[in-house]
Parts: sequence; structure tokens; C-alpha cells
Amino acid sequence: MADRRSSWTKYFMDIAYLVAERSTCLRRKVGSVAVRDRHILATGYNGAPSGVPHCLETGCLRQKLGIPSGQRHEICRGVHSEQNIIIQAAAHGISLRGAELYCTTFPCFICSKMLINCGITKIVVAESYPDELSLGILREAGVDVMRYDRGSDTLTGIDARS
Repeated sequence: MADRRSSWTKYFMDIAYLVAERSTCLRRKVGSVAVRDRHILATGYNGAPSGVPHCLETGCLRQKLGIPSGQRHEICRGVHSEQNIIIQAAAHGISLRGAELYCTTFPCFICSKMLINCGITKIVVAESYPDELSLGILREAGVDVMRYDRGSDTLTGIDARS
């Protein structure tokens, strides 16, 4: 029996998880891959801005203050993986209009607004995130949002009850 090739979704999600290994966040390691026509445009992971000490060195202010996941993003020194994809694409002159995003974790509300504005048409995620506003605005903008199950290599649509 011949070996089966990985699906494109598994391929890109596996890369997103590999990218997440570069994360310097103490609370959640997130990786993302932007893809158009099955070609990788940019990757991103969450961590401190370039040239700034990482949370691994400084500690996590949100953790020290007991702030729950999904809240008070403005005091986090880290840049989200989705934000880093947008920054990397812009720095290298790459448009994300019409691209798909494969992300280990569902984007927060701030990242969702940014992804909408740069023209991402589809988002595939494996893990949830406690931000109730994200899915609503993505739906309003017509972005296709799918959940990927790594164990079964399947995609399902995400609705407001998920």
C-alpha cells in the first residue's frame, strides 16, 4: 500500500505549529502561516518586538497581575503571531489580500480586525481563544473560519455556538 500525502491543511498547520516553537511567550505559544495559492507568503509567532528583551528574560506582566487570557492585550510586551505576519509581509512588500491564514490559536479581536483589513479571506485554527468578539466581526466581514482537528485531519466550520 502506498503512503498517502498529507493534506494541504495538515501541511500548513504543521508548519504553523513548527513556527510556534520560536515563540518567547510564557503563557501561550502561537504560530501562523499566511498562504495564497498553496504558497507560503509569511510566517509569524508571538513574542517581544525585535531588539527588545523577551518575556523569557523579563517575565510576564499580565501573569504577574493575574490577568486572564484574552484580556488587557495593551499591557503585553508581545506582538501576536497574526500581527507579526502582517508586519513581515509589509516589510517585504507582500500583499496578503486574498490569502488564507493557518493559525494554531483563534485570533483575538484586535488581530481579527487587522486580518480583515489586510484582506485575509479564510482562517483555519486548531485551538480556541477566549475572545467572544472575534468570531462575530470575522463573520460580519465574510471571512471563512474553520476549525482544524489535528487528530483526524478534518476541517469543520465554526459557528457562534462553538
